[in-house]
Amino acid sequence: MTQTEQVDIFVIGGGVNGTSIARDAVGRGFSVMLAEMNDLASGTSSAATKLVHGGLRYLEHYEFRLVAEALAEREVLWAAAPHIIWPLRFVLPHHKGLRPKVVLRAGLAMYDYMGGRRLLPPTKTLDLSKDEAGKPLKPGFKTGFEYSDCWVDDARFVVLNARDAANKGATVYTRTKVTSARRDNGGWTLTLSGPDGEQTVHAKFVVNAAGPWVDEVVGNTMGNNGAHNVRLVKGSHIVVRKLFDHDRCYIFQNADGRIIFAIPYEQDFTLIGTTDQDYTGDPKDVAISDSEIDYLCRAASEYFALPVLKADIVWTYSGVRPLFDDGATAAQEATRDYVLKLDGDLASGAALHVFGGKLTTSRRLAESAMEKIESVLGQRGPRWTKESKLPGGEFEPLQFESEVRRLAMDYSRLPATMIRRLMRLYGTKARVILGDNKELHELGAHFGADLYQSEVDYLIANEWAVSSADILWRRTKLGLHTGAEDKARLDAYLAQRR
Repeated sequence: MTQTEQVDIFVIGGGVNGTSIARDAVGRGFSVMLAEMNDLASGTSSAATKLVHGGLRYLEHYEFRLVAEALAEREVLWAAAPHIIWPLRFVLPHHKGLRPKVVLRAGLAMYDYMGGRRLLPPTKTLDLSKDEAGKPLKPGFKTGFEYSDCWVDDARFVVLNARDAANKGATVYTRTKVTSARRDNGGWTLTLSGPDGEQTVHAKFVVNAAGPWVDEVVGNTMGNNGAHNVRLVKGSHIVVRKLFDHDRCYIFQNADGRIIFAIPYEQDFTLIGTTDQDYTGDPKDVAISDSEIDYLCRAASEYFALPVLKADIVWTYSGVRPLFDDGATAAQEATRDYVLKLDGDLASGAALHVFGGKLTTSRRLAESAMEKIESVLGQRGPRWTKESKLPGGEFEPLQFESEVRRLAMDYSRLPATMIRRLMRLYGTKARVILGDNKELHELGAHFGADLYQSEVDYLIANEWAVSSADILWRRTKLGLHTGAEDKARLDAYLAQRR
């Protein structure tokens, strides 16, 4: 990489905000380049609770605009990616020592009213002494409320935004760091360092969507020392063996005012999280602490009849939320809304710095970012993403099961569990992975669980996968179902492919 390339917009950061902005921009006719210093979704965007939701608890902090926007986006995103996004029902048990029933009912009524639901069912009251959702809980919980939100495979959501951006003409680099960005003749000259060496790019506009590193980009990369806009808030999760058999989720109140979720996860597990605490270390070093593990186990055990123990944990993950520093006293009170700051103009060189944001509002954030960008570069095309599809999602939200049946009929000799998993991850692209191969032995080398060479090759060719971690933990979650020998075989194959 030695030549100087010219683009309209250069995006720094391959998380959900950066890939969503790149996708929207290229779809409007701008030339776009994106660089991610690690793998796509390797930071905050793969460390979420993996929900497309309004944020019920944000109502208590009067973040009505954010909640309304997020609620309206649930069915928009579900329609865009019905393979990786699907509806869930959440059970909120009434805890006699915490918020009164009347407060919970009022909050959920507002949630339903603001939500713009068409397909998602409304809230209802449960008798937990009779409903199946009450069986795993302690007998003291008699009343519950059940409401709707959605699940998303967070890392895949990011990758599919990047894939669609690339399909439309954007250039996407992974494992490529922007080492310098300097204003130059009304634009920017950027130096990139990647697997093939250094490259120089000239861009009319720079989007800084570096997540937890956004201040570092402002300071070290752009040379504006002293930047302090971000409040880093750490969130950690634990994964334990399956705690209940039904397909609903729980949202539990805690005495400290926080909430945690307990969610069915990857068929055999339950995901519990999250925590909320300020973080001052390097974002790349974030990891769950013993105190967070104790907190999550204790909070879940307050509700479940069988206590959740540290010995039950099979996996943990942690992330750092790059929230805009609004001066809130407690981490859980800091705004989850996004903030976009425009710096410079067409004459001096313009940049947009992105703070905060959520998976749920990433598409709307991108639209808001485009308003700022187009105020500098001018308009090229209309808004377009609201009615669009992400790759693999070319079917209607309620047609997922019929798509699974069709795929199973066409590949009847492959395991039903594998067919469902491939449809959940790739949607209609599952047929590209399987091709004409009707038997397991035709899919190539086996890397544990139901991961075969044909899927690995697809991920390398189409989804920027390079390492076993990319494949086992971000493109899939098969790391939960494979062992050290499987990983070693995969590593050897990936080394051979390089």
